[in-house]
Amino acid sequence: MFSKVLIANRGEIAVRVIRACRELAISSVAVYSELDRDALHVRLADEAYALGGQTAAESYLNTGAILDAIERSRAEAVHPGYGFFSENADFARSITERGVTFIGPPPEAIEVMGDKISARLAAERVGVSGVPGTTDLIEDPQQVRDFGAEYGYPVAIKAAYGGGGRGMKVVADADSVEAALESARREAAAYFGRDECYLEKYLTRPRHVEIQVLADTHGNCVYVGDRDCSAQRRHQKLIEEAPAPGIPAEIRKAMGEAAVSVAAGCNYVSAGTVEFLYEADRYYYLEMNTRLQVEHPVTEMVSGLDLVEQQLRIAAGEELAFGQDDIELSGHAIECRLNAEDPAGGRFLPSPGKISKLHSPGGFGTRWDGGYETDDEVSQYYDNLVGKLVVWGHDRDAAIRRMIRALEETDIQGISTTIPADLAVLRHPDFASVQHSTKWVEEVLDLSDATSEPASPPTDEDGKDLERRDVDVEVNGKRYTVSVWVPRQVPASTGGPTGAVRRPRRGSSTGTSAAISGSGTVTVPMQGTIVKLLVAEGDSVEAGEAVCVLEAMKMENNINAEVAGTVKEIKVSAGDSVGSGDVVCVIE
Repeated sequence: MFSKVLIANRGEIAVRVIRACRELAISSVAVYSELDRDALHVRLADEAYALGGQTAAESYLNTGAILDAIERSRAEAVHPGYGFFSENADFARSITERGVTFIGPPPEAIEVMGDKISARLAAERVGVSGVPGTTDLIEDPQQVRDFGAEYGYPVAIKAAYGGGGRGMKVVADADSVEAALESARREAAAYFGRDECYLEKYLTRPRHVEIQVLADTHGNCVYVGDRDCSAQRRHQKLIEEAPAPGIPAEIRKAMGEAAVSVAAGCNYVSAGTVEFLYEADRYYYLEMNTRLQVEHPVTEMVSGLDLVEQQLRIAAGEELAFGQDDIELSGHAIECRLNAEDPAGGRFLPSPGKISKLHSPGGFGTRWDGGYETDDEVSQYYDNLVGKLVVWGHDRDAAIRRMIRALEETDIQGISTTIPADLAVLRHPDFASVQHSTKWVEEVLDLSDATSEPASPPTDEDGKDLERRDVDVEVNGKRYTVSVWVPRQVPASTGGPTGAVRRPRRGSSTGTSAAISGSGTVTVPMQGTIVKLLVAEGDSVEAGEAVCVLEAMKMENNINAEVAGTVKEIKVSAGDSVGSGDVVCVIE
């Protein structure tokens, strides 16, 4: 076994790997950006090395800085976590060429499966069929229109070197092709460092089912059950569960065997996930993720296997200590991703900021995997996952009840979170009866009342910022907790990178813009970066029309006009960083 492992990641997954290393008596090495100098993963690691920079490109995607940290720390192995370099064959190869072990699959397997087009071809070679799609990269928007004309709309534009819904855009009709392709390429480049895209037919009501596989260097490969990840927004998962409910045993077994065939077909080693779309008792191969998945804890809860430990043991050359027939699954597990997002009205706007309070729940069958604690800062520059709440129950109904209880017990203040949306999903009869699909959250679920604590503080009549304080009182001997809002001692900030006045957010609005209702002042509802201006001074706009595109936490958001009129003034440029409430343009 290794004596020292460097974790080339941050947040929740870095914390998860550090804890696994500690249990195996392995020294852990953290790396960090300027913004993460005091982050939880840095505090927990045995050693930590600065990468410099703030953005992901300047820090966690800076190959030279990470290689320097590996050399300085004398780490024997590197765990990439998920995201960043986890599915980058060049990064894996640059490590192994230095005699350092990459805790993941061989670079050749990453290349086959990291390129979603070659992955489709590899699956077809072992007899596993996928969703109708292309094996050519998109060079021209006309390719998208031709595909739509042949297979019908909607069509999915997907990042060829990505996953997790990043760099994926659904095209509803021929008129939307150019904008969708441009946006998909921008997101793919920002999150994965490459902007190539390909096409797939977008199924109407599929469920997202995936199979966990483990493969060692001795030729052994097994599947460790399945997971359902159908509760999604923006093609990114909200809630995952294991096992996937309502699937006939023979189909479940066939998917597991197909996943093993796909893994074996590319000489896969380590933990990996083979993803399928399931609809009307048929399954279609989607892709293989050559890394640990965010939702791996639900598989751990029903199997009793520590998947990170298995990764470490496999990378150290050990043989799997069990075969397919030895794997036994028990009960049901559910995971809720708690993201820094405001779900109100189904908008799921990123909500970076300081966490003023974080209380995680406890109790039987309850697990919290978090990357932050009270007083930590959630930055606009990174993924917005705060943590994962996982529960186990003896059956699915018990797990749902336990998760609802655990979510109600969770207290996160200072930022908005997806907790209200998670509760809305879990309490809905469609979810209980497994009638949901990957589009259900956005097309069916009513989130109009799913409110969360605002990222920006409310104000009093004089415009002074207020802060929440919880006070315990007794009435006739019975204890009550009362929340009150009192004036904040620090005055509200003004100004911004473009000289705009920063205004506190006052409630929600239609579209994505947070402009005051009925005004011609268009403001942004969150901290982020302007990636594209869609209008110029003098242009006429309609109410609800997008005026610019804001990137926050690697997600693109349209900022819309509240009223119709003429653009009188634009206060930002592409590339500008803005804060919540900053004015981007004025409409007359």
